[in-house]
Amino acid sequence: MVAPAKNLQEIELDDKMRSAYLDYAMSVIVSRALPDMRDGLKPVHRRVLYGMLGLGLRSTAAFRKSATVVGEVLGKYHPHGDVAVYDAVVRMAQDFNLRYPLIEGQGNFGSVDGDNPAAMRYTEVRLTPLAEELLADIEKATVPFVDNFDGRHQMPLVLPSRLPNLLLNGSDGIAVGMATKIPPHNLGEVVDALVTLIDNPEASVEEFLEVMPGPDFPTGGLIIGREGIAHAYATGSGKITLRAATTIESDQKGREAIIVTELPYQVNKSQLIRTISDLVRERKVEGIAALRDESDRNGMRIVIEIKREAQPNTVLSTLLNKTNLQITFGINMLGLVDGAPHTLPLKRALAVFIEHRREVIRRRTEFDLDEANDRRHILQGLKVALNNLDRVIEIIRKSRSREAATEGLVAAFNLTAIQARAILDMPLGRLAALERQKILDELREVEALVRELESILASEAKLRTILKKELLDLKENFGDERRTRILDAGAKDAPTHIEDLVPSGQTVVALTLGGYLKRLDETSGRNAGRDPIVSYIAAGTRDTLLLFTAKGLAYGVSVHKIGAVARRSDKGAAAGALVDLADDDRVVAALAIGQDPPKYLILATKNGQVKRSATAEYLSARGAGIAALRLDEGDTLVAVDTSDGTGEVLLSTRLGKAIRFKEDEIRPTGRAAGGVRGIKLDAGDEVLRGPIAPRMPLVTTFTDAGYARRTPLEEYPVQGRDGGGVKAMRLGGKVGNAVAVVLFSTRGGDFECTVSGPKVEVVDGAEIPMGDRVKLGASIPKLAEAGGVLTACLSLSSVR
Repeated sequence: MVAPAKNLQEIELDDKMRSAYLDYAMSVIVSRALPDMRDGLKPVHRRVLYGMLGLGLRSTAAFRKSATVVGEVLGKYHPHGDVAVYDAVVRMAQDFNLRYPLIEGQGNFGSVDGDNPAAMRYTEVRLTPLAEELLADIEKATVPFVDNFDGRHQMPLVLPSRLPNLLLNGSDGIAVGMATKIPPHNLGEVVDALVTLIDNPEASVEEFLEVMPGPDFPTGGLIIGREGIAHAYATGSGKITLRAATTIESDQKGREAIIVTELPYQVNKSQLIRTISDLVRERKVEGIAALRDESDRNGMRIVIEIKREAQPNTVLSTLLNKTNLQITFGINMLGLVDGAPHTLPLKRALAVFIEHRREVIRRRTEFDLDEANDRRHILQGLKVALNNLDRVIEIIRKSRSREAATEGLVAAFNLTAIQARAILDMPLGRLAALERQKILDELREVEALVRELESILASEAKLRTILKKELLDLKENFGDERRTRILDAGAKDAPTHIEDLVPSGQTVVALTLGGYLKRLDETSGRNAGRDPIVSYIAAGTRDTLLLFTAKGLAYGVSVHKIGAVARRSDKGAAAGALVDLADDDRVVAALAIGQDPPKYLILATKNGQVKRSATAEYLSARGAGIAALRLDEGDTLVAVDTSDGTGEVLLSTRLGKAIRFKEDEIRPTGRAAGGVRGIKLDAGDEVLRGPIAPRMPLVTTFTDAGYARRTPLEEYPVQGRDGGGVKAMRLGGKVGNAVAVVLFSTRGGDFECTVSGPKVEVVDGAEIPMGDRVKLGASIPKLAEAGGVLTACLSLSSVR
């Protein structure tokens, strides 16, 4: 057996894994993913800028190949992949990513379409004037330096950064367990916010918002609402809504088009156009006739041509909802403060920068003071020499060496060795009268400078004044106009909800037997019967249409998102294209819910179960769907209606039975609950789809053999729930079975009956005899001759 080595240590694996992971996480956080709150840069960006300064690539220098910069940075400061370094160079040169680019580039540096930049051997770069301000005074020991990876060079831990680059250009990055996303801002506004804090350390968020109202993105666009901005500034995190800048234009022929001129920040234009094209092809967006990109060097211009029968605002609202024409930008002002990650509200972020600049100015002043004192020391020695010129010359002439002359001058005039060497280095030409006077004048200037620098270091007020002046000068030199407009959520051109863009008005939605939906305009003609219509729903253009399926699910879709059709023969939009409907499910009922929704919904199933629930339970329904009720095995939902809570329920069956009872016999229950029995059914019978909350005085029953009868509602006695009901119409034999029950007004009107073919026959209500419910219905010739009725409903004109 081998004895264990003496230097082995037992370590718990989970402890080692924990410590190793934490080390890795902190390395990613500090050295890669998060920016320093002082200069707003990550290490790779800082090293690129410093490397370019070392190469002499100032804004006035000639351009150099990007590969030169990448090689310089890799060889001296950043021992990682060249791709990471070149990506950093590219991003700092992209004017659509940075509000104020730090690198000026020549060549292809990518585009807002997501195009890749050219290889580093093709592109050329140099610093921008603003980048030089980040590096200004770095040679004056204003920031700490550390050794590079091999100890041969030194590099700055942070840049002096005269401007708050973190707020100007923003930053984003994903670390381990945390992420940062800081939006860019306008330079002039940020300077004003800094000046506000310098003048008033107790300034509130509201005061900052007065001078710095919100982010300012390089791509422009709109910010909708100010609440998210205020929350982000107050807490360091929040959400804002960004929207593309759009206009609606008409050509000489009256054709309208949506023109997109500015996109939300970091939205890929090419991908956006593909998304819109896909939505049109999949019929998820209706009303678009053509789509093209007319962008050029003069600016962005995406043209979305609108069909003549469509409303541009309706199309725009759909696009805002389904594409990146409108996005949510999550703000998380996370960065490094003293080497540790912190999420900072705006005031604290500004204060960190001010403290950094205060320290830089202090260190710069100390550096200048040391140099001024050194120069004063030499000039004082030269003054002594000039005042004792003959004696100085005599000492020098008698000295056998330079060292001896230095010692002699030090001994004779109580000078330092530095002063004595300066005297020995002084050219003879400086002994002329004018040159002597220059030395004395320079001494007075340097002594004044020393006093000024010492006063700055002794006065906090003077430090703040210098800081403030430098900021205002930079605002004067680099300030520009805001690009992103901020609109109040309640403003006319900035609706709180996308639906507010839709013109308010009335429309009619048709639901077909095959589950298609189509919104009919005023010119829509007679239905050609491609797909039998089971109901017309009068609705407001801003209403929500609740869709109920056979499997007991409820979906919500905005009425304006249902494409308008000029002809009722048009197919319309499949419900599955509007909501996430399962392939084996189908829509059986639809209701329009507006600003003042009804109090209750009443639901009925094929097997005679009924349920009453508060409408509010269903208002959360969206495209993903929610449960409408719990169904028993083998049962399906067939009818849904609205109620104010004081009405009645009328259930009709295929075998000609009907029951009428008070609504309050159904106790209200939640969405997930099942129903109670409303009618006892005979074998083979089932409840018909259609209206079940009677609000009109006539009940019209149609059979599949083309018979029909109108009966006053009062002929149906009010009973208790869970009974067998009464005969609604004598059926059987040639009369066939009931296929539809339609509630009707005494004012007149007509019905649309879909017959075999399919084909639509319009039946005037006057053609249907009025009679007792127990009598045989009358044959309607046009229906009987067509071979049978598939479904029937009130006609479009009757609904309107």
